[in-house]
This record gives sequence, C-alpha cells and structure tokens, in this order.
Amino acid sequence: MRVVVIGQGMAASHLEVGLERLKRNEIPDYGVPLRDWIPVKYNEIEIVAAYDVDERKIGKSAYELAREYFNSSALPGSLKEIQVRRGIHLGSLKGLPFKARGLEEKLGLEKAIEVLVDEWRSFRADVFVNIMTTEPVEPVGDVNELETRVREGYLTASQAYAYAVALYARKVKPAVFINAIPSPIASDQAFIDLYKNSNAIVFGDDAATGATPLTADLLEHLYQRNRRVLDIAQFNIGGNTDFLALTEPERNIMKKKTKSSMVSDILGYEAPNYIRPTGYLEPIGDKKFVAMIIEYMSFGDFKDEIYVIMRVNDKPAITGVLIDLIRLGKMALEKKTYGTVYEVNAFYTKRPGPPGVKAISKVKAFYTLLDWLGIKDPRDIRSETR
Repeated sequence: MRVVVIGQGMAASHLEVGLERLKRNEIPDYGVPLRDWIPVKYNEIEIVAAYDVDERKIGKSAYELAREYFNSSALPGSLKEIQVRRGIHLGSLKGLPFKARGLEEKLGLEKAIEVLVDEWRSFRADVFVNIMTTEPVEPVGDVNELETRVREGYLTASQAYAYAVALYARKVKPAVFINAIPSPIASDQAFIDLYKNSNAIVFGDDAATGATPLTADLLEHLYQRNRRVLDIAQFNIGGNTDFLALTEPERNIMKKKTKSSMVSDILGYEAPNYIRPTGYLEPIGDKKFVAMIIEYMSFGDFKDEIYVIMRVNDKPAITGVLIDLIRLGKMALEKKTYGTVYEVNAFYTKRPGPPGVKAISKVKAFYTLLDWLGIKDPRDIRSETR
C-alpha cells in the first residue's frame, strides 16, 4: 500500500517514524488494535509523499522534520526519501502563527487539484491519510452542489483533498481517503455518492483514540445496567498544535460535534453533557490531560458517580489507529466496498459515516468489525481447544 500523508505535523512524524520502526521489529505493535490478525502486514505499507502548506516545511524531508520530536539516533534513514510538498491551503491555518501558502493561490482550485492528481499518479498512491489541522466545516449534502463549489473554489482544504482523491480514483486507480479529523466527509452524503461513482472509499470521521472511546464504553456499561445518566463532563487540555488550533471557537465546535454526538445514540436519550477540548497549555506537550465525571442514578434512587483522570500521549495513540485503517483500506479495495464502510468507521472514529447511522460503543463496534472481517477472537479459539 503506497500512502500519501496530508498534513505534515506531529501526527505525521509519529506515523512515519513509528511505522518504519514497527516494520523493522524495533518496537512492539501495542496500540494497533488488529495487530497480526489480518492478512495485510506492516511491511506492505510504504509512505511515498507528504503534503503541507506551512512554509517552514515545504521542500524538507520527513526525516528533517521528525528531528523536532525524536532523538535523531532513533530515526530511520528511509524517511529522507519522503519529501514534503506544497498542498492546498484554503485558509486551513488561518488565525494560527504560521506562514502558509497553498497551490490554489497561484493556480486556482481546479488547476491545483489537477496538479495533485498528476503527482499522485507518479507515486502510484493507494491510500491518502488526512491528519491536517482541524478546520470549521459543514457538510455539502449534494454531489451536484459539491461540483459547483469546486468550480467556484468554495471548499475547505479537507473537502478539496477528498474531492481530489475521488478524481484520482476515477482517472488513475481505486483509492482510499482516511479522514482522521472532524471534517464531515464520510458523514457527508455528497462525498458518499461521489466516492461510490468513483471507485473510491472514505473512512471517517475523526479518529477516536483517547478519552472518547472510553466515554462511549462507560455509557454502554451504564445503559446495559439500566442506570440513568444525569450528566457528563469530559474535557482535555494539551500542548500540541492541534490544541492550539482548537482555542479558536469555530474549530473547537467541530470537535464538540464529533465527541458529543454519541451520547444520545448510545443511551437512547439526551443527557446534559460537556465533552470537548478545553484548553492549550504548551508545557504539557503531546501528553494531554483528560478528566471526566459521569453522574448517574442507581437502584433505590441513589446517585453514584464515576471519576476518571488520564494522561494520554496523543499522537502515538492515533498512529496505531492509522496503521490499522491503512491496512483495512487495502481489504476494502479488494472487497470493492466503494463509498464508505460503517463497520470500520464505527470502531475507529468518533463520528462514523455514512450520514444517519448511530454511534455505538467501541466494545460493540469491535465485534461488529471482526464479523465484517470474518475474524474470530483468538480468546474464543483458545477456549474451543481446551
């Protein structure tokens, strides 16, 4: 699987470094949910290019940029072959302290998309991983409206990349777009229809890696035991660029939508909740701080509470998820399941597409995914042999 990374930030560096070290057996595969259970192996993945709009990064190698986060002695030399190219901006870094410029500023959006497709053709790319900064986006809804917006240049960067991948799939070869940020792509009917007609697959939206999957499973636990949830407060604070971006209200509201939409889906009723990133504190770095409280009614009209405090290395957590999604992309292409795949999205993302489906707990989603893959839990296999 030949992979193109969109957004060369800390998450990209962890993916590039972690994947190479995993392929060399330098690190265990903890945090990769499907580990060696599926036929697509880690060494079948090759990252061939990365895109960004930050002027500090354009033209540099993934190796050079990874030195900001890793000791150089741990960096695989193969990362020197991955060059960061100029991508599409469309204001995605507006308001942040970065000098950014996109292809569309000189070429116009339609021509910029054509340039990307031609570059991707030369890479023979199969999978595109979107891990750019969270941006404020609303779904388009209709594929004809989407085509109009492309002509008028009225899209966000993530939407433009998603459109470009569909065009690439139509012109060159079937492809997969992994949308690991909150932008509604897999949950936008316009893109679902476009991808079905383009021999393309989209996974998304918004990779679920830390507190949100835990919250979902705690809610499932309470639902199964008929405990009435009164309220939920879950917040996190971090010091990486993503948290800096989320200090802007328009960007933060996208995270709120993907994080809190699960509550009524799982419980079957609305419970007052506050579930979102709440602040940026640079010294914390990538190891974000998470706090949660859930108040609920138990038998005898007694009120109980669950308190959770966590520290989570944010970008390593998403790396394990992305490695699985890349491998599942190959399997979905072999199955020709064009459009999107709910069984994949439900387990790996906060706001699973297609539009109109319900979020479910990750415990339930895990077994739904295994059923889709035709995999038996090894624990069940062991019990059968006793």
